[in-house]
Amino acid sequence: MDKIIGVTLTPLKRILNGKGDIFHGMKQSEASFSGFGEVYFSTVIKDEIKAWKLHKKMVLNLIVPVGKVKFVIIDLAEEKKSFETILSQDNYQRLTIQPGLWFGFKGIGEGLNLVTNVASIEHDPGEVERMELEEIDYEW
Repeated sequence: MDKIIGVTLTPLKRILNGKGDIFHGMKQSEASFSGFGEVYFSTVIKDEIKAWKLHKKMVLNLIVPVGKVKFVIIDLAEEKKSFETILSQDNYQRLTIQPGLWFGFKGIGEGLNLVTNVASIEHDPGEVERMELEEIDYEW
C-alpha cells in the first residue's frame, strides 16, 4: 500500500458503555481540523461500489460508525499511487482526504454500512469531478 500525500488515518476514541457506546468523531482542537462546512451521511449496500469522485476544495473526514467499508484513494498525478483501508467499529479511525485525490468506497459489511463525512465546506456541485467506475483501472 502506497503512502499518498494528503491522506491521513487518525485513530478515534470509542468509549464502551453497557447502555450504548460513544464514538468520537472530530474535535476543533485537533491539528487535522480544517474548518467546518457540513456533516452528511451516506449508506452503501454490501458489495456495491460508489466511485469515483474528486473534490477540488473540500477536505473530507470520513468515519464509519456502523458497518464495514473499504475506501480507495488514487493519486493520478503521482504515477497512479493508490491507498486503501477498511474502516469499521473494529478499526475505528477517521480517514482525511485532501482535495485533488480520486476516491471511492465499497460496502463490505452485512446490513447497514454508514459513512459519515465531516466536510470542511458545504456541498457545492461545481467543486466536484466524477468518473465512471470503469474509467480507473482498479481491482476492487
